Amino acid sequence: MEFVLVLPLLFLLVLAIAEIAVVARTSLQLSAAVREGARVAATSPDPDRAIEATRRALGPELAKRTRITVLRPPVVGQPARVTVSVDHMVLAALGGFRVPLESSTEMRVEG
Repeated sequence: MEFVLVLPLLFLLVLAIAEIAVVARTSLQLSAAVREGARVAATSPDPDRAIEATRRALGPELAKRTRITVLRPPVVGQPARVTVSVDHMVLAALGGFRVPLESSTEMRVEG
């Protein structure tokens, strides 16, 4: 009898742990992609190349949902900044809510 009372709480706990893992994985993907985009932005004057490199690093499914911004000054030694953000839906099957995830990094523009 007690198991029937505890089962819904146990189910919610397992679901919450799974969602935390998905959010953590997505955050790591954003960090890796933003580093790749910043590397390209630091070496190429074309911001579109940095955006494309970031999209490739994200993968097709996540890339469709993200916003990517590249700020690259034309001056050597100044920081090129790439920012990636996405609204991740948590507990979508239960109505859910959005969690904004963002990652950003800078690399110095090379000559």
